[in-house]
Amino acid sequence: MKHFINLNDISAIDLRKIIKDAKRRKNLRKKLSSLEVDKGSPLKGKLLIQMFEKSSLRTRLSFYLAIKQLGGSTLTLRPDELHLSKGGESIEDTAKILSNFGNAFMLRTDSDEKLEEFKRYLSIPIINGLSPSSHPTQILSDVFTVEEIKKKPISKLNISWIGDSNNVLNSLITASIKFSFKLNIGCPKKYMPNKKILNYIKNNKNKISIYNDPKKAVAGADVIFSDKVISMNDKVDKIKKLKHFKKFKINKRLINFAKRDCIFLHCLPRGTEVDEKVFSSKKSKVWLQAINRVHVQKSILLYCFGKLR
Repeated sequence: MKHFINLNDISAIDLRKIIKDAKRRKNLRKKLSSLEVDKGSPLKGKLLIQMFEKSSLRTRLSFYLAIKQLGGSTLTLRPDELHLSKGGESIEDTAKILSNFGNAFMLRTDSDEKLEEFKRYLSIPIINGLSPSSHPTQILSDVFTVEEIKKKPISKLNISWIGDSNNVLNSLITASIKFSFKLNIGCPKKYMPNKKILNYIKNNKNKISIYNDPKKAVAGADVIFSDKVISMNDKVDKIKKLKHFKKFKINKRLINFAKRDCIFLHCLPRGTEVDEKVFSSKKSKVWLQAINRVHVQKSILLYCFGKLR
C-alpha cells in the first residue's frame, strides 16, 4: 500500500513508472468507450471513496472514470452530510470507517493538516486530489501531456509558468526537480513563492529561475503553463490582485517570445489571465490536458495498490 499526497514523497523512478504505465493504458483504449473496462480488470472489486471539500469538475470526473475503467467502483461523499464536518466525529474514527468500507480514499481538501491526519489513521491508500499546498495528480498528468505532444522527455524541454504562486506551481516546482527540467517562473514580485518553497528550491539541485518580467520567463519556452489568478477561496482584494497581474496576461504578443511550436496548458477553470485568442488557438492543448487526467490517475491508483507493471 502506498499513498499519493505529494510528488516530493515519491521517487523519480516510481513517477516515471506511473507515466509509462499511463501511456501504455491510453494506447490500449483507442477503440474502447468511456465505461468499457481495461483488459484484466486490475481493480475489480475495489471501491474508491472520494470526498470533495472544494469545488471539482475535472478531478471528480477523471477519478470516477479511472476506477471504473480499471474494473472498480466509486462512491462520492459530501462533507456537509458527514458527522465529521458537523463536529460530531473525529478524523480518527472517520478514517477507520472509511478503511473498513473502502479500498482507497481520494480527498480534495482545504487543509494539508487534514490530509496528514487521515494518512495517520487510514489503513487504505489516500490520494491528494488537491490541497492548499499542492496538486500532484494534476501536475503528473501535465508531464504526461507535455511528453505526449512534444514526443520527447520533459527533461529536454524548457517549461514556463506565468501566474500566481499557488498549489499547482508548488507541484510543478517539485516536478522540475524530480524530472530535471528547466522551469522559468514569471510572476509579480509580491506574488513570488513563499520562503518554504524558495528554500526547497535552493536546497535541491534544480534548473529553476524566477522572473518578475513575463517576457524573460517565456523566452525560448517549449511549454507555457498558467492557472487562474484568483483561486478558489482566495481571500484577497481581487481587483488589486488582478491589477498586479495585468502585465502578465498571456496573449499573442507574449507568446511570440516563446518558441514557434510552443504549446499552452491551463489546469482550468480559466479567468482573465489568458487571452481568448491564445486559449482557442492551435497552441492551446487544454482539452487534451484535461482528458489525460483519466489515464494518469488510473496508473496512480495502480501505484497505490502495488499493481504497476
